[in-house]
Amino acid sequence: MQVSRQKIVVLGTGGTIAGTAVRPGDNLGYTAAQLGVQQLLQAVPGLQGLAAGGLVAEQLAQLDSKDMEFSVWRLLAMRCATALADPEVRGVVITHGTDTLEETAWFLHSVLDACKPVVLTCAMRPATALAPDGPQNLLDAVAVAMAAGARGVVAVVAGVVHGAQRVRKVHPYRVDAFSSGDAGPLGWVEEGAVRLVQDWPAVQSKQAPIAIEKIANCTQWPRVDVVTSYAGANGSLVDSLVRDGVQGIVVAGTGNGTVHHAMESALLRAQAAGVRVLRSTRCPEGQVLPKADDALPDSRGLSPVKARIALMLDLLP
Repeated sequence: MQVSRQKIVVLGTGGTIAGTAVRPGDNLGYTAAQLGVQQLLQAVPGLQGLAAGGLVAEQLAQLDSKDMEFSVWRLLAMRCATALADPEVRGVVITHGTDTLEETAWFLHSVLDACKPVVLTCAMRPATALAPDGPQNLLDAVAVAMAAGARGVVAVVAGVVHGAQRVRKVHPYRVDAFSSGDAGPLGWVEEGAVRLVQDWPAVQSKQAPIAIEKIANCTQWPRVDVVTSYAGANGSLVDSLVRDGVQGIVVAGTGNGTVHHAMESALLRAQAAGVRVLRSTRCPEGQVLPKADDALPDSRGLSPVKARIALMLDLLP
């Protein structure tokens, strides 16, 4: 079968999976992004044998994902698009930090014609941990990239396969730190085999070519910020953002996207001034259910940080 002879492109961006600590077993006082992606691959027994066409490692960036930048996203998107168009490539695996993995996943989902799999993986323990989780996650990610029929942008962590739209980091320490909320995972990786309970993510075939072209030609990314509604909130931050030239604002509302009246008034003023505004929710599960008389549009099921990305892409010239 032709698929078995195709190669997997593995793109390294740093993160905890490539982190090291001075003291073995230190899971907190480590430095992220210290090992190259080739070193990560060499540390996993049997990994090279999974893809008959081989694994091709490329170091695209080396950073702690809390410091993820638009320039790295652009580089990732362009390199993934090139790899996906190569008939000799079966899929792409990206080693990434955990902190912004959900944002990168949604960004790539939004801009790639991912008719082949793009699999992000990570680790909650550095490579020097007594029981590092990175090697197994990397092994599982390659297994997903090789799975028959696999497509779309997914994240593979702790044996669980998550879709880009729903995945989010829900715990700051434990190794199974990610969840897809009430939507549930797409499936699991069990002893190298992928067991799906939902279909692979939908592919953005129509919008991807336009999005990639916009990204390639973009000289300045639109400014979109996130604000949060809470007890005692006011509109001063929103007013300040408008004065500072913000182009879009996502508000993480309480409950069903409700917003403190003082902040809501400021957001309505911003919207009237031409600033795009979206409402999301602080709730980790569920989504905003819109009403016919809503003055502020909802984020259509996206979390605040993913709604920010969607709005930013929509504002690209």
